[in-house]
Amino acid sequence: MSCKGLKTAVFDQYSYQQAISIKVEGLSLMGDATEAYVENEEDVRVFLLELDKIVEYEKNKPDNAVSYAMWQAVANEDRNLLAGFFKRWRDKGQLSNVFIDEAKLQISESLDLIIRYEANKNKTNETNILNFLSAN
Repeated sequence: MSCKGLKTAVFDQYSYQQAISIKVEGLSLMGDATEAYVENEEDVRVFLLELDKIVEYEKNKPDNAVSYAMWQAVANEDRNLLAGFFKRWRDKGQLSNVFIDEAKLQISESLDLIIRYEANKNKTNETNILNFLSAN
């Protein structure tokens, strides 16, 4: 009998809680991007450190390739997700409400995928993450 697909890590309460925390704190901090970045630089630095911690945690969990890949995308400054948003804010100085609102939709979607996958590691949620990663 052969195994098809990737092995999947079991439910992890810490990962689930951190995903929710990153989403809530990240979206809140994004709302401040109408202000000058320099006024929020320390908050962004602390937040990105928290993001780096969860990426490192997910990297070292066994059978966790899907979650880790999604966290890497969220934390990649060169993608249009969470870390990319903060890089853009830093580079532009401040951002418009229209841009922030649009970015929040996409970033919220990416984090919801992680949260749903952590809550229920089934094939549908895995496929949704893989599709998101290939489209973004």
